[in-house]
Amino acid sequence: MTYYSKLHPWCIIRLLPDMRSLIVARFRARNDAEAHLRILKANTPNVPYSIIFDTTPETSDSTVKPGMD
Repeated sequence: MTYYSKLHPWCIIRLLPDMRSLIVARFRARNDAEAHLRILKANTPNVPYSIIFDTTPETSDSTVKPGMD
């Protein structure tokens, strides 16, 4: 997860077929994401969008490695 992604955890995703999704935009605050979502739904009413809070875990750098106690 990049530094930008950590600072902007609220995401608008576009739901795609076959259980796939695409991150359309990222925001620091949920109310900013909701405002942007209203604009997207007004411009493209037939496209399904959703707001999520991205909590992707850290990479293995934050875990203790065997023998490194």
